[in-house]
Amino acid sequence: MLMITRLSSTQSDFQDKLSTLLSWESVSNKEVANTVDSIIADIKEKGDAALIDYSIKFDDVDANSMADLTIDAKTLKNAFDNLDNKEKAALQSAADRVRIYHQKQKQDTWSYKEDDGTMLGQKITPLERVGLYVPGGKAAYPSSVLMNAIPAKVAGVEELIMVVPTPSGVTNPLVLAAAYLADVDSVYTVGGAQAVAALAYGTETVPKVDKIVGPGNIYVATAKRAVFGQVGIDMIAGPSEILIICDGKTNPDWIAMDLFSQAEHDEDAQSILLCPDADFITQVEASIAKLLPTMERKNIIAKALKDRGALIHTKDMAEAITLSNQVAPEHLELSVEDPEAMLDDIKHAGAIFMGRNTCESLGDYCAGPNHVLPTSGTARFSSPLGVYDFQKKSSLIMVSDKGANTLGEVAATLADGEGLQAHAQSARYRLKQH
Repeated sequence: MLMITRLSSTQSDFQDKLSTLLSWESVSNKEVANTVDSIIADIKEKGDAALIDYSIKFDDVDANSMADLTIDAKTLKNAFDNLDNKEKAALQSAADRVRIYHQKQKQDTWSYKEDDGTMLGQKITPLERVGLYVPGGKAAYPSSVLMNAIPAKVAGVEELIMVVPTPSGVTNPLVLAAAYLADVDSVYTVGGAQAVAALAYGTETVPKVDKIVGPGNIYVATAKRAVFGQVGIDMIAGPSEILIICDGKTNPDWIAMDLFSQAEHDEDAQSILLCPDADFITQVEASIAKLLPTMERKNIIAKALKDRGALIHTKDMAEAITLSNQVAPEHLELSVEDPEAMLDDIKHAGAIFMGRNTCESLGDYCAGPNHVLPTSGTARFSSPLGVYDFQKKSSLIMVSDKGANTLGEVAATLADGEGLQAHAQSARYRLKQH
C-alpha cells in the first residue's frame, strides 16, 4: 500500500515533522565536488581534447573531433520541419506564448534631469553571450529550451550557445526543433560538468560565455556553483516542488494528479497538499491509490510521495496560507473558488496557479510565464527566470556645472569624514570657488 505522510497542524510535533519533510541540501556531496573540480581543471588545461574524452567516457559517443559534437543550423531546421503537424503546432504555440509574455518584461534605458541640469539614469545592456545547459539522458526537455532561450533572445543576447548531452549519440528531435524556434546560435552535444566548464572558461571550439543557465543533475549543479564568479549563473536548483492549497471542493482526482505531476520528475521531488477538510484529504488519498497504478512512472511517483510528500490538515484556509508562506514553494496551486482574494496574503512562491482549472503543468509548457523557478525555499528572495536575468544595468551620471558645485561640497564633506583626502580634493576641484 502507498505510504504518504499525513499530518495535522494541531499535532504537537507538527513543526518538527514539517521541517524534516522540507529539509534538502542541494549540493553537498564532497565526492561529487572533488570529481567536478578535477573535470574543470582538465577542461581549463586541455580544452577540446578533454571535452571529447569526457564525452566518450560519460556519454558513450563516437567522436574524433569537436565537429562530431557540433550540430549545425540546417540540422536544427530539419528537426523542426520533420516533426508531425501536431507536435510542430504545439511547439510553435508554446514558443509564441512564451515570447509574448517575456516581451512585456523587457527593460529599457532610462534617465531624468534634475533642476540644475544634472542627468541621472540607468543604461540597460543585454549580455553578449550566454550558455544554455539542456539536460539529456533520462528525459528530454524541449520546454526547457524555450523557457531559457526565448527570454535571452528577447533581452537582446547576441549569441546563445546550447549544450546538450546525447547519450550513445541519440539526439531528441523536439529539443533540436525547440532550439531552432528559439533562435539558438550554436549547439554542442556535450554535457555534465565538462560542458559547464567549457562554457565558463572556453575551449578552442566552445566560446567562453558571460552567464550559464539551465537545469542539470548534481554534477551540473555542482559545476555551476564552482564556476560562479568566473561567469554568472541563474540558480542552483533543487528538486521540483508543488504545494496545493485546496478548499475541499475540487475533484480529488484532479488534486491527486497535480501532486503526481511533480512527483514524477524524480524520487526527490516534493508534493504537498494543505486543506482544512479532513474528509477531502481522505478522498485525495483514495484517488492517489486508485490512479497511481495507471502511471507509467508509478515507481518514481510512489517513492517521491513516500519520502517527501504530505497531506496536511490545517485549521482553516488562513493557516494554510501561513504554512505555504513558510514553505515558499516553487509551484503554488490555489485550487479554491476565489484565488484572487487570497493573493495579497501570499508572500513567497515561485509561480502561483490560480483557480481549479489552472494546473501546474500548463505553466511548465505553454501558459507563457517561465517555468524556471526558485526551489527549496529560495522563493523567499528569488524570482522566476526572466528577461531581466539576461540584461545588466549601468548607472548613468552626468553632472552639470551647477550640480558639480552642489554635489562637490556634499561629497567633499563626506570624504573628509571618512579620511579620504583624494576623494575630497577631486570633488573640490570642480567647485566654482576653488
